[in-house]
Amino acid sequence: MERSLSRLERLVRLPHPERDRVLGGLAPSERLALLESWPMLARPAQLPPDGEWSVWLIMAGRGFGKTRAGSEWVTAMARRHAGARFALIGTTAHDTVAVMLEGESGLLAVAPPGFRPDWKASKRQLRWPNGSIATLLSAVEPDQLRGPQFHFAWCDELAAWPRPKENWDNLRMGLRLGARPRAVVTTTPRPLPFLKQLAEAPGVVVARGSTYDNRANLPPGFLEDVTRAYAGTSLGRQEVMGELLDSREGALWSRDGLDGCRVAEAPPMTRVVVGVDPPAGPGGCGIIVAGIDADGIGHVLADASLRAVKPEIWAAAVAAAYRRHGADRIVVETNNGGDMVEATLRAAGASLPVKQVRASRGKAARAEPVATLYAAGRVRHVGMFAPLEDEMCGLMLGGGYAGPGQSPDRADALVWALTELMLGATGGRPGVRVLGG
Repeated sequence: MERSLSRLERLVRLPHPERDRVLGGLAPSERLALLESWPMLARPAQLPPDGEWSVWLIMAGRGFGKTRAGSEWVTAMARRHAGARFALIGTTAHDTVAVMLEGESGLLAVAPPGFRPDWKASKRQLRWPNGSIATLLSAVEPDQLRGPQFHFAWCDELAAWPRPKENWDNLRMGLRLGARPRAVVTTTPRPLPFLKQLAEAPGVVVARGSTYDNRANLPPGFLEDVTRAYAGTSLGRQEVMGELLDSREGALWSRDGLDGCRVAEAPPMTRVVVGVDPPAGPGGCGIIVAGIDADGIGHVLADASLRAVKPEIWAAAVAAAYRRHGADRIVVETNNGGDMVEATLRAAGASLPVKQVRASRGKAARAEPVATLYAAGRVRHVGMFAPLEDEMCGLMLGGGYAGPGQSPDRADALVWALTELMLGATGGRPGVRVLGG
């Protein structure tokens, strides 16, 4: 059986013309069986990765098909390795049975003819015809994992487990049977340090995906409901798009706080400025457009930031954002060479009223007064600005940055723009100069 499964896996990975040629040489009944097999029906992210790995971590949105992928993998391993021992671990004992075993995509539902496991409820064990056995365990009791030994494990919704690290450590100690013990983890991501550490650990292969990847098998009404309810929110990024967000204690901004200041449209603005944090070299350039309304409420209108671009490209992007939003000023940090920044913007070929500002404190310290404006309910985000908000949530109270990338260029550009609009004169300010006109 191992040879036939390996042959099928190789067939799935063939280029389509070659795959069609192989299928065309089969009898109709064999061809139909292959076309209806899981490797042929699954999306690539639902199939085990190639190469050597110890953990296959599927982090994806709800409805992606994680449970089906886990059930099919366990079934294939049980069929291929007669007498193998499996650990099946869910958040609670009820979840393990209701989802992993008896659910619509659980092990009983995907069992092929002639290889249906027998459920021994008193022992909480599944027994396949070839002697493979799976024990159903609950993450509520980590000590259950002390002592037993396994060849394979399937861990479902690990991000929702109580004490996930303790459970995981106990499981890894027991994964010691056979030549290549392996575990599959299927979970919707949550901002847990342990989950991030697991995703970055050696031997771990991560598969990602969103709810929308499985739209062909989901009711249209469900997709419409989740889009309407969660689009443009951090919860939507996590639960629908399957993104692993960070939630850091001591950060100047929180995900919930930013979701709370989000609006769909902006009222008329009395002023609009473009904040710019130019790159010191070939790195990213933060370009944020913000405005203020008649009631003194600040609005983040656009993020036009660029990554790894030449000076003439980011300067053109600044000029384009200035014109597109009818801004009256560009506020640009000139710590890394005021003459260079001025010359770069002049080369953009437009009359740009530029205010040069020079930073005398670190990025996090400059951001603290702006974070206070958010806490007071005086700033709105017109839509979702995911990369910008990731950087904002990485700026720490008292200094420091723990977000994506080496520097929060977007967040710094935001700070310059809102400081100009809402906090009066900025430090080290040589005033406004018109360039190129």
